[in-house]
Amino acid sequence: MNTENNYLSTFQWFIYLLANSIALPIVIGNIFHLSGTEISALMQRTFLVVGLSSFLQAKFGHRFPIADGPAGSWVSIFVIYASLGMQQGNTMLETLRTLEAGLIIAGLILFILGITKWVQRLLFLFTPIVTGVFLFILALQLSGVFLNGMISNSGRTGQMDLLSFAISLLVFFFILVLSAKGKGWLKSYAILLGILFGWLVFILLGKSNQSFSISSELIKFPEIFPWGLPAVNGGIIVTAVLFSFLLISNTIAAMNAVGEAIPNNQENVQNRLYSGTWIGGVSHFISAIFSTIAVVPLPVTAGFIKLTKQYRIIPFLLACGILSVISLFPSIVGVLASLPLPVASAALLATLIEMLGISIRSLTIQPLTNRNRTIIGVSLLFGIGTMFLSAESFNGLPYLIQYIARNGLLLGTFSAIILERMWKVDQKAIA
Repeated sequence: MNTENNYLSTFQWFIYLLANSIALPIVIGNIFHLSGTEISALMQRTFLVVGLSSFLQAKFGHRFPIADGPAGSWVSIFVIYASLGMQQGNTMLETLRTLEAGLIIAGLILFILGITKWVQRLLFLFTPIVTGVFLFILALQLSGVFLNGMISNSGRTGQMDLLSFAISLLVFFFILVLSAKGKGWLKSYAILLGILFGWLVFILLGKSNQSFSISSELIKFPEIFPWGLPAVNGGIIVTAVLFSFLLISNTIAAMNAVGEAIPNNQENVQNRLYSGTWIGGVSHFISAIFSTIAVVPLPVTAGFIKLTKQYRIIPFLLACGILSVISLFPSIVGVLASLPLPVASAALLATLIEMLGISIRSLTIQPLTNRNRTIIGVSLLFGIGTMFLSAESFNGLPYLIQYIARNGLLLGTFSAIILERMWKVDQKAIA
C-alpha cells in the first residue's frame, strides 16, 4: 500500500507541475504572436526548465517540495515589454531577446546574493507585512490569469466558451468539496482527481485541445536561444535590478508559506534561503538559455500541500525527473499539452484559496495598529488599483517609470517596503 501511495503521490506531483507549466506559455505565445509550432516548442522547453529547476531547488536549494513554475510576476514584465516594444518600433523577437538579457541579469544578482550570503543583509526589508502584501497581490494577479484561462477558449479566441467554463467551474468545486469533505486518499488526491475528471469530461464532450500536433520525431532536444542571443539595454538592466528584490520576496514568501503548511518543520530557514537564492539564479540562467519565462518557487504550492497533505520530498523529486525526461519526447509533450487550459486553470485557482489565507495570516500576525493598517491599506490600494488602469494611462512617462508603474505587484511590494522603513514602530504604543 505504501508503494501504491508513492506512485500516486509522484503522479499527483507530476500532474501539478504539468498544470502549472501549461497556462502561461500559451498566454505569452499569444501575446508575442508565436505560431502553434513555436508555442509547442516553448511548452516543451518550459517542461524541461520546470523539471530541472524544481529538482535543483528541492535537492540543493531550499530543499522544500515547492513546485517551480513560470512566474506570474515575470509574465507582467513580458506583457509590459511587449507593449512598450511596439511603441519603440521593435519586433517581437527583438523584445524577447531583451527579456532574455533581463533574465540573465536577474539570475546573476540572485546567484551573487545567495552564494555570498549577502541576501541576509536584505532580510530586514521583508517583514511579515511585506510578505503578506506580496502574497495577497500575487494571488489576485494569478486569479485573473486563471479565471481568464477558465473563460477563454484555450487562450486563442478570448471569447467565453460557456460549456468549457461550466466544466471548469465543476472541476473547481469538485476539488474544493473533495478537499473539505473527502476522507483518506480522496482528500489527499483531490487535485489529481479533479484534473483527471475534468480532462475526461472534455474528451467525452469533444472539447479537448487539438492545437498541438503529435510529432513524428522520437526524441528532440530543446533548442538553445531559439529567440536569438540576448540583447542588453539600459531599461532592462534597471528593471532586472529592481525586479530582483521582488524575486527575493517571492522566494521568502514561498518558503514561509510552505514551511507553515508542513508540520514539525524545524530546520534553519536562513540556510535554506541562501541556497534557494543562488539556485534561483541558476534557474534564471537556464530559463534564459532555453528562452522561456523565468521559473520561480511558486508560493501557491503551499495551498496544494495543505489540500493534499503531500509533505514528502522523494515523490516530488521523482515527479521533477519524470517531467524533465518526458520533455525530450515531442509526441508525449503533444499529448500532455492537450490538457485543457480551463481544467488546469480551475485546479490552480482552487489552490489560491489557501494562499490567500496564508497572506491574511501574515498581514495580521502583528497587531493591527494605525501604522500597520495604513501601510497595508496604502500598499494594497496602489498595487491592486494599478491592475485596473489601462496601458495608455502611463503614455508619455519615461519608459523606466512605465515599467514600474504598470506592474501592480512591483508597485505594491515596494510601497510596503518603503513605508515599513520610513514609518518606525512606536514602541510606547506597543507597550
